[in-house]
Amino acid sequence: MTAGVSSAPLRVLVAAFGDAGHAFPAIALGRALADRGHEVVVETWEERRAAVEGAGLGFAAAEEYRMFPPPEPDSADGQHAAEAARALLPLLEEMRPHVAVSDILTLAPALAAERAGVPLATLVPHIYPVVEPGLPFFAIGLRAPRTPLGRGIWKAGQRALDVGLEQGRQDLNQQRQRLDLPPVERFHGGISPDLALVATYPQLEYPRAWPAGVEVTGPMVFEVPHPAIELPPGDDPLVLIAPSTAHDSGNHLVRTALRALASEPVRVVATTNRVVPQSPIEVPANAILVDWLSYSQLMPAASLVVSHGGHGTVARALGAGTPVLISPITGDMSETAMRLDWSGAGLSLPWRLCRPAPLRWAARRILHEPSFAARAEAIAGWGREHDGARRGAELVEELALARLAR
Repeated sequence: MTAGVSSAPLRVLVAAFGDAGHAFPAIALGRALADRGHEVVVETWEERRAAVEGAGLGFAAAEEYRMFPPPEPDSADGQHAAEAARALLPLLEEMRPHVAVSDILTLAPALAAERAGVPLATLVPHIYPVVEPGLPFFAIGLRAPRTPLGRGIWKAGQRALDVGLEQGRQDLNQQRQRLDLPPVERFHGGISPDLALVATYPQLEYPRAWPAGVEVTGPMVFEVPHPAIELPPGDDPLVLIAPSTAHDSGNHLVRTALRALASEPVRVVATTNRVVPQSPIEVPANAILVDWLSYSQLMPAASLVVSHGGHGTVARALGAGTPVLISPITGDMSETAMRLDWSGAGLSLPWRLCRPAPLRWAARRILHEPSFAARAEAIAGWGREHDGARRGAELVEELALARLAR
Protein backbone atom coordinates (compact mmCIF):
# COMPACT_ATOMS: atom_id res chain seq x y z
CA MET A 1 0.00 0.00 0.00
CA THR A 2 1.12 3.56 -0.68
CA ALA A 3 2.08 6.08 1.99
CA GLY A 4 -0.88 7.49 3.88
CA VAL A 5 -3.13 4.51 3.06
CA SER A 6 -4.69 2.57 5.91
CA SER A 7 -2.89 -0.72 6.57
CA ALA A 8 -6.20 -2.37 7.56
CA PRO A 9 -8.68 -2.67 4.68
CA LEU A 10 -12.14 -1.40 5.51
CA ARG A 11 -15.53 -2.44 4.20
CA VAL A 12 -17.41 0.61 2.90
CA LEU A 13 -20.96 0.98 1.63
CA VAL A 14 -21.54 4.01 -0.63
CA ALA A 15 -25.21 4.69 -1.47
CA ALA A 16 -26.43 7.18 -4.04
CA PHE A 17 -29.48 8.47 -5.85
CA GLY A 18 -29.40 7.19 -9.43
CA ASP A 19 -29.23 10.43 -11.43
CA ALA A 20 -25.80 11.01 -12.95
CA GLY A 21 -25.20 14.10 -10.83
CA HIS A 22 -25.44 11.97 -7.70
CA ALA A 23 -24.36 8.50 -8.80
CA PHE A 24 -21.16 9.58 -10.58
CA PRO A 25 -19.63 11.45 -7.59
CA ALA A 26 -20.45 8.42 -5.44
CA ILE A 27 -18.65 6.15 -7.91
CA ALA A 28 -15.67 8.53 -7.89
CA LEU A 29 -15.54 8.38 -4.10
CA GLY A 30 -15.89 4.61 -4.15
CA ARG A 31 -13.04 4.28 -6.62
CA ALA A 32 -10.81 6.51 -4.47
CA LEU A 33 -11.59 4.34 -1.43
CA ALA A 34 -10.80 1.20 -3.43
CA ASP A 35 -7.50 2.77 -4.51
CA ARG A 36 -6.69 3.05 -0.80
CA GLY A 37 -7.15 -0.70 -0.43
CA HIS A 38 -10.71 -0.83 0.85
CA GLU A 39 -13.61 -3.09 -0.17
CA VAL A 40 -16.39 -0.91 -1.58
CA VAL A 41 -19.98 -1.68 -2.52
CA VAL A 42 -22.01 1.03 -4.27
CA GLU A 43 -25.77 0.83 -3.79
CA THR A 44 -27.65 2.75 -6.49
CA TRP A 45 -30.11 2.26 -9.33
CA GLU A 46 -29.83 -0.83 -11.51
CA GLU A 47 -29.15 1.33 -14.60
CA ARG A 48 -25.78 2.29 -13.06
CA ARG A 49 -24.61 -1.29 -12.58
CA ALA A 50 -22.29 -1.29 -15.61
CA ALA A 51 -20.67 1.99 -14.56
CA VAL A 52 -20.13 0.79 -10.98
CA GLU A 53 -18.75 -2.60 -11.93
CA GLY A 54 -16.69 -1.04 -14.72
CA ALA A 55 -14.98 1.05 -12.04
CA GLY A 56 -14.02 -2.17 -10.25
CA LEU A 57 -16.51 -1.76 -7.40
CA GLY A 58 -19.15 -4.03 -5.94
CA PHE A 59 -22.75 -3.25 -6.86
CA ALA A 60 -26.04 -3.53 -4.99
CA ALA A 61 -29.36 -2.54 -6.56
CA ALA A 62 -31.19 0.17 -4.62
CA GLU A 63 -34.90 0.40 -3.99
CA GLU A 64 -36.22 3.18 -6.22
CA TYR A 65 -38.86 5.46 -4.76
CA ARG A 66 -40.24 8.88 -5.54
CA MET A 67 -38.32 11.90 -4.24
CA PHE A 68 -39.83 14.82 -6.19
CA PRO A 69 -42.19 16.25 -5.32
CA PRO A 70 -41.72 15.05 -1.73
CA PRO A 71 -44.56 12.61 -0.91
CA GLU A 72 -46.78 12.98 2.12
CA PRO A 73 -45.21 10.98 4.98
CA ASP A 74 -48.40 9.00 5.60
CA SER A 75 -48.80 8.03 1.93
CA ALA A 76 -47.49 4.78 0.45
CA ASP A 77 -44.62 6.66 -1.21
CA GLY A 78 -44.00 8.60 1.97
CA GLN A 79 -43.50 5.39 3.94
CA HIS A 80 -41.22 3.89 1.31
CA ALA A 81 -38.01 5.37 2.72
CA ALA A 82 -38.46 3.47 5.99
CA GLU A 83 -39.43 0.32 4.12
CA ALA A 84 -36.40 0.67 1.82
CA ALA A 85 -34.19 1.13 4.87
CA ARG A 86 -35.60 -2.06 6.40
CA ALA A 87 -34.99 -3.89 3.11
CA LEU A 88 -31.36 -2.76 3.16
CA LEU A 89 -30.64 -4.18 6.61
CA PRO A 90 -29.86 -7.73 5.35
CA LEU A 91 -27.13 -6.29 3.10
CA LEU A 92 -25.62 -4.46 6.06
CA GLU A 93 -25.78 -7.59 8.18
CA GLU A 94 -24.04 -9.60 5.45
CA MET A 95 -21.47 -6.97 4.51
CA ARG A 96 -20.84 -5.62 8.04
CA PRO A 97 -19.42 -2.32 6.73
CA HIS A 98 -17.08 -0.33 8.92
CA VAL A 99 -18.60 2.88 7.54
CA ALA A 100 -21.38 3.96 5.19
CA VAL A 101 -21.61 7.01 2.93
CA SER A 102 -25.10 8.09 1.93
CA ASP A 103 -25.83 10.61 -0.80
CA ILE A 104 -27.84 13.59 0.46
CA LEU A 105 -30.92 12.42 -1.48
CA THR A 106 -30.81 8.81 -0.25
CA LEU A 107 -32.53 8.78 3.13
CA ALA A 108 -33.06 5.02 3.29
CA PRO A 109 -29.35 4.04 3.50
CA ALA A 110 -28.76 6.70 6.14
CA LEU A 111 -31.59 5.34 8.26
CA ALA A 112 -30.46 1.75 7.72
CA ALA A 113 -26.88 2.57 8.71
CA GLU A 114 -28.03 4.19 11.93
CA ARG A 115 -30.34 1.28 12.66
CA ALA A 116 -27.40 -1.12 12.20
CA GLY A 117 -25.02 1.01 14.27
CA VAL A 118 -22.74 1.81 11.30
CA PRO A 119 -20.86 5.15 11.27
CA LEU A 120 -22.31 7.42 8.61
CA ALA A 121 -21.02 10.16 6.33
CA THR A 122 -23.16 12.21 3.95
CA LEU A 123 -22.06 13.00 0.40
CA VAL A 124 -23.33 16.36 -0.88
CA PRO A 125 -22.47 16.39 -4.61
CA HIS A 126 -23.16 20.10 -5.07
CA ILE A 127 -23.18 23.38 -3.16
CA TYR A 128 -23.92 22.96 0.56
CA PRO A 129 -27.69 23.47 0.95
CA VAL A 130 -27.73 24.46 4.63
CA VAL A 131 -27.58 28.24 4.89
CA GLU A 132 -26.73 30.25 7.96
CA PRO A 133 -28.84 33.22 9.08
CA GLY A 134 -28.13 36.30 6.99
CA LEU A 135 -27.64 34.40 3.71
CA PRO A 136 -30.28 33.85 1.00
CA PHE A 137 -32.31 30.66 1.17
CA PHE A 138 -30.80 27.82 -0.86
CA ALA A 139 -32.05 27.31 -4.45
CA ILE A 140 -33.61 30.78 -4.73
CA GLY A 141 -30.57 31.86 -6.71
CA LEU A 142 -29.78 35.21 -5.07
CA ARG A 143 -26.41 36.68 -4.20
CA ALA A 144 -25.21 37.03 -0.64
CA PRO A 145 -26.15 40.44 0.80
CA ARG A 146 -23.46 43.11 0.75
CA THR A 147 -24.85 45.40 3.45
CA PRO A 148 -25.95 45.04 7.09
CA LEU A 149 -29.50 45.87 5.98
CA GLY A 150 -29.53 43.00 3.49
CA ARG A 151 -28.18 40.57 6.05
CA GLY A 152 -30.80 41.76 8.51
CA ILE A 153 -33.61 41.15 6.05
CA TRP A 154 -32.48 37.57 5.44
CA LYS A 155 -32.08 36.97 9.17
CA ALA A 156 -35.65 38.15 9.72
CA GLY A 157 -36.81 35.80 6.96
CA GLN A 158 -35.17 32.88 8.74
CA ARG A 159 -38.37 32.42 10.75
CA ALA A 160 -40.29 31.60 7.58
CA LEU A 161 -37.60 29.11 6.51
CA ASP A 162 -37.68 27.48 9.94
CA VAL A 163 -41.37 26.67 9.47
CA GLY A 164 -40.52 24.51 6.45
CA LEU A 165 -37.51 23.00 8.20
CA GLU A 166 -39.67 22.07 11.17
CA GLN A 167 -42.11 20.27 8.87
CA GLY A 168 -39.18 18.39 7.33
CA ARG A 169 -37.95 17.43 10.80
CA GLN A 170 -41.36 16.07 11.73
CA ASP A 171 -41.60 14.09 8.48
CA LEU A 172 -38.14 12.62 9.08
CA ASN A 173 -39.07 11.64 12.62
CA GLN A 174 -42.10 9.76 11.32
CA GLN A 175 -39.75 7.67 9.18
CA ARG A 176 -37.41 7.18 12.13
CA GLN A 177 -40.28 6.07 14.36
CA ARG A 178 -41.17 3.33 11.86
CA LEU A 179 -37.64 1.98 12.34
CA ASP A 180 -37.63 2.36 16.14
CA LEU A 181 -35.06 5.15 15.93
CA PRO A 182 -35.20 8.06 18.40
CA PRO A 183 -36.41 11.43 17.08
CA VAL A 184 -33.89 14.07 16.05
CA GLU A 185 -34.14 17.58 17.45
CA ARG A 186 -32.00 19.36 14.87
CA PHE A 187 -32.98 20.52 11.40
CA HIS A 188 -31.44 18.80 8.35
CA GLY A 189 -31.45 15.54 10.29
CA GLY A 190 -30.73 13.55 7.12
CA ILE A 191 -27.19 14.98 7.01
CA SER A 192 -24.68 13.19 9.20
CA PRO A 193 -23.47 15.33 12.12
CA ASP A 194 -20.18 13.43 12.04
CA LEU A 195 -19.08 14.04 8.46
CA ALA A 196 -20.61 15.81 5.47
CA LEU A 197 -18.51 15.78 2.30
CA VAL A 198 -19.38 18.82 0.17
CA ALA A 199 -18.09 17.94 -3.30
CA THR A 200 -17.89 21.40 -4.83
CA TYR A 201 -15.31 24.13 -5.32
CA PRO A 202 -14.86 26.43 -2.30
CA GLN A 203 -14.87 29.29 -4.82
CA LEU A 204 -18.61 28.61 -5.29
CA GLU A 205 -19.37 28.80 -1.57
CA TYR A 206 -20.21 32.11 0.09
CA PRO A 207 -17.88 32.94 3.00
CA ARG A 208 -19.40 31.55 6.18
CA ALA A 209 -18.72 29.83 9.49
CA TRP A 210 -18.65 26.13 8.62
CA PRO A 211 -20.34 23.70 11.02
CA ALA A 212 -18.22 21.03 12.67
CA GLY A 213 -17.93 17.94 10.50
CA VAL A 214 -18.59 19.73 7.20
CA GLU A 215 -15.69 19.47 4.74
CA VAL A 216 -15.56 21.10 1.29
CA THR A 217 -13.47 18.57 -0.62
CA GLY A 218 -13.70 19.74 -4.22
CA PRO A 219 -15.72 17.95 -6.91
CA MET A 220 -15.64 14.17 -7.23
CA VAL A 221 -15.32 13.38 -10.91
CA PHE A 222 -16.33 10.22 -12.76
CA GLU A 223 -17.18 9.66 -16.40
CA VAL A 224 -18.35 6.64 -18.35
CA PRO A 225 -15.82 6.24 -21.21
CA HIS A 226 -17.13 7.33 -24.62
CA PRO A 227 -15.38 7.49 -28.01
CA ALA A 228 -14.05 10.86 -29.14
CA ILE A 229 -16.06 12.74 -31.73
CA GLU A 230 -14.81 14.72 -34.72
CA LEU A 231 -14.91 18.44 -33.95
CA PRO A 232 -16.09 21.08 -36.43
CA PRO A 233 -13.18 22.19 -38.62
CA GLY A 234 -11.37 25.50 -38.21
CA ASP A 235 -9.69 27.56 -35.53
CA ASP A 236 -12.61 29.61 -34.21
CA PRO A 237 -13.40 29.30 -30.49
CA LEU A 238 -15.30 26.13 -29.61
CA VAL A 239 -18.59 26.40 -27.72
CA LEU A 240 -20.05 23.30 -26.05
CA ILE A 241 -23.80 23.17 -25.43
CA ALA A 242 -24.27 20.66 -22.60
CA PRO A 243 -27.86 20.53 -21.28
CA SER A 244 -29.21 18.72 -18.26
CA THR A 245 -29.91 15.01 -18.54
CA ALA A 246 -32.97 15.27 -16.30
CA HIS A 247 -34.88 18.33 -17.53
CA ASP A 248 -35.82 20.28 -20.68
CA SER A 249 -37.59 17.51 -22.55
CA GLY A 250 -38.19 19.88 -25.46
CA ASN A 251 -34.43 20.56 -25.94
CA HIS A 252 -35.15 24.28 -25.59
CA LEU A 253 -31.63 25.24 -24.50
CA VAL A 254 -29.99 23.34 -27.38
CA ARG A 255 -32.36 24.81 -29.96
CA THR A 256 -31.97 28.35 -28.61
CA ALA A 257 -28.18 28.19 -28.37
CA LEU A 258 -27.81 26.80 -31.88
CA ARG A 259 -29.94 29.63 -33.28
CA ALA A 260 -28.11 32.23 -31.19
CA LEU A 261 -24.65 31.14 -32.33
CA ALA A 262 -25.44 30.26 -35.96
CA SER A 263 -23.84 33.42 -37.39
CA GLU A 264 -21.16 33.93 -34.74
CA PRO A 265 -17.44 33.32 -35.45
CA VAL A 266 -17.42 30.16 -33.31
CA ARG A 267 -17.56 26.40 -33.75
CA VAL A 268 -20.37 24.70 -31.85
CA VAL A 269 -20.74 21.18 -30.49
CA ALA A 270 -24.15 20.44 -28.99
CA THR A 271 -25.37 17.29 -27.30
CA THR A 272 -28.91 16.25 -26.47
CA ASN A 273 -27.49 14.10 -23.64
CA ARG A 274 -29.84 11.39 -24.91
CA VAL A 275 -32.97 13.48 -24.43
CA VAL A 276 -34.70 12.36 -27.61
CA PRO A 277 -35.95 15.41 -29.60
CA GLN A 278 -39.72 15.65 -29.93
CA SER A 279 -39.20 17.39 -33.29
CA PRO A 280 -36.17 17.86 -35.56
CA ILE A 281 -33.47 20.26 -34.34
CA GLU A 282 -32.06 22.63 -36.96
CA VAL A 283 -28.26 22.49 -36.92
CA PRO A 284 -26.40 25.46 -38.52
CA ALA A 285 -23.31 25.09 -40.68
CA ASN A 286 -20.89 25.96 -37.87
CA ALA A 287 -22.26 23.29 -35.54
CA ILE A 288 -22.65 19.57 -34.99
CA LEU A 289 -25.23 17.81 -32.81
CA VAL A 290 -24.63 14.45 -31.10
CA ASP A 291 -26.63 12.45 -28.61
CA TRP A 292 -23.69 11.90 -26.20
CA LEU A 293 -20.06 12.89 -25.89
CA SER A 294 -17.05 12.77 -23.59
CA TYR A 295 -16.62 15.76 -21.31
CA SER A 296 -12.98 14.74 -20.96
CA GLN A 297 -12.54 15.44 -24.67
CA LEU A 298 -14.75 18.51 -25.03
CA MET A 299 -14.32 20.53 -21.84
CA PRO A 300 -10.57 21.25 -22.26
CA ALA A 301 -11.08 22.08 -25.95
CA ALA A 302 -13.95 24.50 -25.36
CA SER A 303 -13.73 28.24 -24.80
CA LEU A 304 -17.26 28.32 -23.38
CA VAL A 305 -19.78 25.82 -22.02
CA VAL A 306 -23.51 26.59 -22.21
CA SER A 307 -25.50 24.63 -19.65
CA HIS A 308 -28.64 24.46 -17.54
CA GLY A 309 -26.39 24.53 -14.50
CA GLY A 310 -26.27 20.94 -13.33
CA HIS A 311 -23.48 20.97 -10.78
CA GLY A 312 -21.58 18.07 -12.34
CA THR A 313 -21.42 19.79 -15.74
CA VAL A 314 -20.38 23.11 -14.23
CA ALA A 315 -17.71 21.44 -12.09
CA ARG A 316 -16.29 19.60 -15.10
CA ALA A 317 -16.09 22.84 -17.08
CA LEU A 318 -14.40 24.77 -14.28
CA GLY A 319 -12.03 21.86 -13.73
CA ALA A 320 -10.89 22.33 -17.32
CA GLY A 321 -10.54 26.09 -16.85
CA THR A 322 -13.52 26.80 -19.11
CA PRO A 323 -16.05 29.54 -18.25
CA VAL A 324 -19.75 28.70 -18.24
CA LEU A 325 -22.99 30.37 -19.31
CA ILE A 326 -25.88 28.95 -17.28
CA SER A 327 -29.58 29.26 -18.02
CA PRO A 328 -31.06 27.50 -14.99
CA ILE A 329 -34.35 25.68 -15.44
CA THR A 330 -35.18 24.45 -11.94
CA GLY A 331 -34.08 23.68 -8.40
CA ASP A 332 -30.48 24.04 -7.32
CA MET A 333 -29.47 25.01 -10.86
CA SER A 334 -30.47 28.59 -9.99
CA GLU A 335 -28.20 28.46 -6.96
CA THR A 336 -25.29 27.11 -8.98
CA ALA A 337 -25.88 29.77 -11.64
CA MET A 338 -25.76 32.61 -9.13
CA ARG A 339 -22.69 31.21 -7.34
CA LEU A 340 -20.92 30.89 -10.70
CA ASP A 341 -21.82 34.48 -11.61
CA TRP A 342 -20.62 35.62 -8.18
CA SER A 343 -17.34 33.75 -8.61
CA GLY A 344 -16.57 35.58 -11.85
CA ALA A 345 -16.14 32.36 -13.86
CA GLY A 346 -19.28 32.78 -15.95
CA LEU A 347 -22.70 34.35 -16.25
CA SER A 348 -26.27 33.47 -15.35
CA LEU A 349 -29.06 33.95 -17.89
CA PRO A 350 -32.53 33.53 -16.32
CA TRP A 351 -34.63 30.82 -17.97
CA ARG A 352 -37.30 33.35 -18.94
CA LEU A 353 -34.60 35.14 -20.99
CA CYS A 354 -33.34 31.98 -22.68
CA ARG A 355 -33.87 33.39 -26.18
CA PRO A 356 -31.38 33.79 -29.05
CA ALA A 357 -30.58 37.50 -28.60
CA PRO A 358 -29.88 37.45 -24.81
CA LEU A 359 -27.95 34.20 -25.08
CA ARG A 360 -25.86 35.56 -27.95
CA TRP A 361 -25.05 38.72 -25.98
CA ALA A 362 -23.99 36.74 -22.89
CA ALA A 363 -21.86 34.33 -24.94
CA ARG A 364 -20.11 37.22 -26.69
CA ARG A 365 -19.33 38.86 -23.37
CA ILE A 366 -17.77 35.74 -21.88
CA LEU A 367 -15.73 35.02 -25.03
CA HIS A 368 -14.49 38.60 -25.39
CA GLU A 369 -13.72 39.49 -21.76
CA PRO A 370 -10.58 37.62 -20.60
CA SER A 371 -11.51 37.85 -16.91
CA PHE A 372 -14.01 34.99 -17.18
CA ALA A 373 -11.48 32.51 -18.58
CA ALA A 374 -8.85 33.74 -16.11
CA ARG A 375 -11.13 33.13 -13.16
CA ALA A 376 -12.14 29.69 -14.46
CA GLU A 377 -8.48 28.79 -14.86
CA ALA A 378 -7.74 29.91 -11.30
CA ILE A 379 -10.46 27.56 -10.04
CA ALA A 380 -9.04 24.78 -12.22
CA GLY A 381 -5.64 25.41 -10.66
CA TRP A 382 -7.11 24.89 -7.20
CA GLY A 383 -8.73 21.68 -8.44
CA ARG A 384 -5.44 20.32 -9.74
CA GLU A 385 -4.03 20.67 -6.23
CA HIS A 386 -7.09 19.27 -4.44
CA ASP A 387 -8.54 15.97 -5.60
CA GLY A 388 -12.05 15.88 -4.16
CA ALA A 389 -12.52 12.11 -4.30
CA ARG A 390 -9.12 11.44 -2.75
CA ARG A 391 -9.78 13.91 0.06
CA GLY A 392 -13.23 12.45 0.62
CA ALA A 393 -11.77 8.96 0.86
CA GLU A 394 -9.27 10.13 3.47
CA LEU A 395 -12.03 11.66 5.59
CA VAL A 396 -14.27 8.60 5.35
CA GLU A 397 -11.35 6.43 6.35
CA GLU A 398 -10.64 8.68 9.35
CA LEU A 399 -14.28 8.46 10.46
CA ALA A 400 -14.24 4.66 10.32
CA LEU A 401 -10.90 4.32 12.08
CA ALA A 402 -11.95 6.73 14.83
CA ARG A 403 -14.99 4.58 15.55
CA LEU A 404 -12.90 1.39 15.53
CA ALA A 405 -10.48 2.96 18.00
CA ARG A 406 -13.21 3.55 20.60
